Amino acid sequence: MNKTILFALLSLIIVFTSCKKKKKSEALETYLVANPMIIDTTYPSEYVAEIQSLKNVEIRSRTTGYIEKQYVDEGKIVLEGQVLFSISSKLYQHSLQSAQSALRSALAESKSAEIEFENAKKLMEKNIISKTEMELMKSRFEAVSAKVDEMNSQVSEAERFLSFTQVRAPFSGIINRIPNKNGSLVEEGTLLTSISDNSEMLVYFNVSENVYLDYVETKNSSKPKEISMVLANNEEYPYKGFIETVEGEFDKSTGNIAFRARFPNPDLLLKHGSSGKILIENKLKKALVIPQKSTFEIQDNTYAFVLDSENVVRMKRIIPKLRMQNLFIVESGITANDRFIVEGVQLVKDGDVVAPKIISSTELLKSLPN
Repeated sequence: MNKTILFALLSLIIVFTSCKKKKKSEALETYLVANPMIIDTTYPSEYVAEIQSLKNVEIRSRTTGYIEKQYVDEGKIVLEGQVLFSISSKLYQHSLQSAQSALRSALAESKSAEIEFENAKKLMEKNIISKTEMELMKSRFEAVSAKVDEMNSQVSEAERFLSFTQVRAPFSGIINRIPNKNGSLVEEGTLLTSISDNSEMLVYFNVSENVYLDYVETKNSSKPKEISMVLANNEEYPYKGFIETVEGEFDKSTGNIAFRARFPNPDLLLKHGSSGKILIENKLKKALVIPQKSTFEIQDNTYAFVLDSENVVRMKRIIPKLRMQNLFIVESGITANDRFIVEGVQLVKDGDVVAPKIISSTELLKSLPN
């Protein structure tokens, strides 16, 4: 082999070796690598809620007549026993007066019959009248006494009907819509208004059987489970509530069961019939967690770069179970023993060989954005 050919071969070997070293140097770039964290955490679940007053009742007329006066306005707070409406009462006052007059007459007649009966007993003892005459006097007295009882009943009935003309609040609360105003003719059963006791609110929401069973397992009777609520404007209600009771059976059509929670309402912000979302904190033990910054998406699928035993980069699809602040709770696709690239996922590709720099869970948490 001549010197020219030998020189050419040596040159090619040097160039090839130089290129190979360069490629190897580029491939072995250092990346931060970590194992997925395993933590105990909590996460909120949302449930559509129906908000009801502690008490909400319709107030209906119990008599017939014209509304003489309306004492309250819609949306106003009233106290238990406060007069809300007056319904024309002259007819019932007349009935009461008639019943009272009849009672006075019956009382007078009863007094007279009583005196006659007492005299008859004395006369019979002296053998002036027979026992039969005395029994007749006794029967007359008992009949008149029964009449007095009847008249008392009629007076009470008249007083009761007269009281119906003064419509009072059954409890303290807020007056709702008033469809009939002053001068309106109302009959027995006519809706006058409704009243709501909003001092506390009852909130109903439905949960699945799994959630129900989890609740039963963690239930502590000495300390009711505290929950939060988000209102229709997506603002969180400032007061916490607690689960009070659970219905007795599941809805066969949905497989859900209803919970009832109680919330304080000192500012009277909540109203009967409004809606919201209940937030319940659920415990999750030994959750597998990786940073969101260590993942990327392709066509709505989530991936992470994982290193094999030869430090070769492999793209793995993961299934997130929950999204937390800066973190994914992983349902499947990656294990606790896998090593994933923490930062720089946009700089590597499947098949690259890298130089890993292992960091601990503590260092991994410090690397997350605040």
